[in-house]
Amino acid sequence: MTQRARSGLLLALSVSAVAATLSVTPAQAAGSSSPELRWRPCAQEGGPAGQECAELSVPLDYGRPDGPRTRLGVSRVLSDRPEARRGTLIVIPGGPGGSGTQRLAQKGKALQKELRGAYDLVALDPRGLGGSDRTGCGLSDEERDIVNLRPWPGVGGDLSDSVRRARHIADACARDGGPLLRSMSTANEVRDIETFRQALGEEKLSAHGTSYGTYVAAQYAQKYPTRTDRWVLDSSGDPDPKRVARGWSANMAPALEQRFPDFARWAADPAREKDGPEGQGGLRLAREPGDVRPMFLALAERLDHHPKPTTTPGKALTGNRLRQALQMALYSDGAFADVARLVKDARDPRATPALPSALAGAVPEHEAAVTVATVCNDVRWPRSIPATARAVAADRARYPLTAGMPVGVFPCAFWKWAPAEEPTRITSEGPSNILMIQNLRDPSTPHFGALKMREALGQRARLVSVDAGGHGVYLGNGNACGDRKVTDFLRTGKRPGRDVVCAG
Repeated sequence: MTQRARSGLLLALSVSAVAATLSVTPAQAAGSSSPELRWRPCAQEGGPAGQECAELSVPLDYGRPDGPRTRLGVSRVLSDRPEARRGTLIVIPGGPGGSGTQRLAQKGKALQKELRGAYDLVALDPRGLGGSDRTGCGLSDEERDIVNLRPWPGVGGDLSDSVRRARHIADACARDGGPLLRSMSTANEVRDIETFRQALGEEKLSAHGTSYGTYVAAQYAQKYPTRTDRWVLDSSGDPDPKRVARGWSANMAPALEQRFPDFARWAADPAREKDGPEGQGGLRLAREPGDVRPMFLALAERLDHHPKPTTTPGKALTGNRLRQALQMALYSDGAFADVARLVKDARDPRATPALPSALAGAVPEHEAAVTVATVCNDVRWPRSIPATARAVAADRARYPLTAGMPVGVFPCAFWKWAPAEEPTRITSEGPSNILMIQNLRDPSTPHFGALKMREALGQRARLVSVDAGGHGVYLGNGNACGDRKVTDFLRTGKRPGRDVVCAG
């Protein structure tokens, strides 16, 4: 699975803990001066050679600045052309549950090359993961299997297992998570970024936020508009403050249906018939694109009733595991071969399917906890199981590829704590310094959801739409037009005078 797939809801990136120290006095905590960051080398394989890490102390509760504190892992890559430097750009990862330090290691070289030293690059690990103080809910490996962590209904839409798992996860998080888990929210991540800005000594920040990171970035721009320089939102969701993550999840069902034809065309291409590059020979699944969808749905239904053993002990290929594999593969054209091979082996009585790595293991404990806590702490979720059952039944009928999962029973239905505050509404009030970029066929943050973000921001933003599929655009899908629009904005401040579309 590609790294972009891991930026979606309930999937995350991970990073080893950083070794650094930080001293913060009560006066500094109160804001009279900025805390000192003590940087140490932490370059990762494949990442920028000069990457450094430190720790930042922040209040556990910003309403009690002199109360308990928690440590955040932070990272930076200094400009390799100091004479060209114009500021600092923060990389805000997806998730919830993505590590900023890891994201900076992955994207740092590409950003350095593209931006030509215009920025120091920085990132922050959200509370609870990466180099930050960690917590968890004490969940088993089975419970952290991505197919179990997501609310996939059982055979025929049965919700009994989903309800049982969701209730248990909520109970476990309340029992084992502690104050740190309770403090995880988008609002606090925004405050943590502002504390980081102060510690860096920067008057303003520029930003590149991706996926869930666009929501964090938009919230920051709303709360601290005078602290924003050049702001890029890459793959945005609908910022509706009444729904937030619940809305993003529900939108995945129609989004995946819009993206699926790209895979169907690929899987029916005669080029898949023969041996070819990247091991794609023999992966043609149907004669015509229109035949791929009914074939996939029939296979998933058959696996619902008759799971097939895989090369991973104890993990059979069920209908939901196949559906999950498809959802992840649609994040990037480069993953099409993986799910096609899984489909081919599932149909072959003589073959034993090999699961993609993300389906063969479990989501790390701290990443699962951060994801669940953030989406449940941000906003109230419906608690009526009968109402959810009706929504699942309707969604299964309308969007069978996702079988009702996106509107299923999340742990938030049984969450023990009410949100500490209401989500901030994104508005058009603020500087006109935001550039949005979005694929037209994004299976996770669909274009129609991004249009809601665009509408909310008004004249503060311009939108670059790219005629492509997949999740993540800038320096991610090879579209020169889209990359150029973002690079020009970050380097020169030049932004399109109106919304534009880049051809695929």
